[in-house]
Amino acid sequence: MIWSQDKFGDFTISLEYKTSKKANSGLFFRSDPKNAVQGGFEIQIASPGIYSGKHIVGSLYDAKEPAFLAGKPDGEWNAMQLTCKGSLFKAVLNGKKVIDLNINDWKEPQKNPDGSKNKFKKALKDLPHLGHIGLQYHGQPVWFRKIKIKPLS
Repeated sequence: MIWSQDKFGDFTISLEYKTSKKANSGLFFRSDPKNAVQGGFEIQIASPGIYSGKHIVGSLYDAKEPAFLAGKPDGEWNAMQLTCKGSLFKAVLNGKKVIDLNINDWKEPQKNPDGSKNKFKKALKDLPHLGHIGLQYHGQPVWFRKIKIKPLS
């Protein structure tokens, strides 16, 4: 993991990434580097087609699948933008809005609003509203460039 030095609450981050074959990565946000999996949020970055449902590229990991399949094939650059303002999360991948949600809808531990289970020991609404931003390496090469973070007032 590569972590931001500063913490961010309300912000917009834009970046470009490309994956190698069977890559698994993620954009972590409002997260705790000492407890990334349970201590914050992740937008999934992965090779198209290797996962399904709430684990595919563009999903709010294990909580909400993207509205569109917007990931480009391995080796091609993807453009991602994530905006967090209060409890509202919006993610755009390659020009398509893939996530548009209110995290306050996740009111119970280990449960999504649609009734499916998730991995989170706390209700997502109770996770931090301030934390670090991280980029994950999970065994296969992934490249990032043009990373820009803008705090929102």
